[in-house]
Amino acid sequence: MLKEFQKFNAVITDTSCFILLDKIDAFEILGSIYSNVVTTPEIAAEFGKPLPDWIMIKAVSNKTRQYQYAEKVDAGEASAIALAMELPSPLLILDDLKGRKLASQLKISYTGTLGVLVLAKNKGIITALKPYFDKITGTDFRISPDLLQSILNDSGEL
Repeated sequence: MLKEFQKFNAVITDTSCFILLDKIDAFEILGSIYSNVVTTPEIAAEFGKPLPDWIMIKAVSNKTRQYQYAEKVDAGEASAIALAMELPSPLLILDDLKGRKLASQLKISYTGTLGVLVLAKNKGIITALKPYFDKITGTDFRISPDLLQSILNDSGEL
């Protein structure tokens, strides 16, 4: 549900994006694409490592909303989605299906970590997706090999 040409005021990322980019040594790509990356204290704690200075940590103001979302998705995703509801023109980076469904119901634009990598290639920040996808398949990140192949086909790498 990414609106490709929309200008986003804030990009809010969930823990899975941080974890995966860290595992494949591609964390800096996030900062190269987006100028205003925000996360919540809950997500920062879940990640468990120091975050770069260019990531702002912002707490959710409406904790009631956050707790309501936590009944449907995990605590980190609940905080990210609740924060997105408080900021103008947000983009969420979510990889979990339940989180994406809730974001869709709330009409919040989202993408996933793979979408971040595709955008990085489209903007010329990286030259090819395949080396990153090869690294991803060597992690415990659950992703369909068919999806990776489809993205590589669409990007002209196969």
